[in-house]
Amino acid sequence: MKITNTNLLDCYIIEPNRFGDERGYFSPYFIQQELKQLDFQGVVQANRSKSCKGVVRGLHFQENPKCQAKLVEVIRGAAIDVVVDIRADSETFGQSTYVLLTEDNNQQLYVPRGFAHGFVSLEDNTIFQYLIDNDYAKDLEGGILWNDPALNIPWEAFFQEYGITNPILSEKDICREPLSKCKVKFYRNQSE
Repeated sequence: MKITNTNLLDCYIIEPNRFGDERGYFSPYFIQQELKQLDFQGVVQANRSKSCKGVVRGLHFQENPKCQAKLVEVIRGAAIDVVVDIRADSETFGQSTYVLLTEDNNQQLYVPRGFAHGFVSLEDNTIFQYLIDNDYAKDLEGGILWNDPALNIPWEAFFQEYGITNPILSEKDICREPLSKCKVKFYRNQSE
């Protein structure tokens, strides 16, 4: 398993080993022992979403004490996965990164606790998979505005490159506040 740093503290691109031949491939896509260094607490829940081309989901988080770290990947189709560090004491607070995830590129993204997460689906019937280390709690759902200009996420470039003329969002995601108005506080140093 290859683990590569991103520009954000504690956020990594994961490339599981893949063993293949003319029949296909085998891949141990989750090995807890190899992910210990990431502070991933283990899988408590596994989720999948299916999206048509142009769907934007995010930018979501879950508040403490049910804050979640995620290991995400695309198992069918393609998506650009986007994360924002929203930990108030982090050197990379307010910064974002993005990764192209496809069913064939063998990449996952590790999203630590205290990050907002989202993606745009680049193909119809894209299936996105999440391995999560804490329980879901509806009353602790939160998020920030997906296209907050302060985050410098190049959504328009994504849309142009992949022929998306009308992004599709939930009503909830359209109405979220920018990061500057977010009242929820996360910290990299948990003692704060």
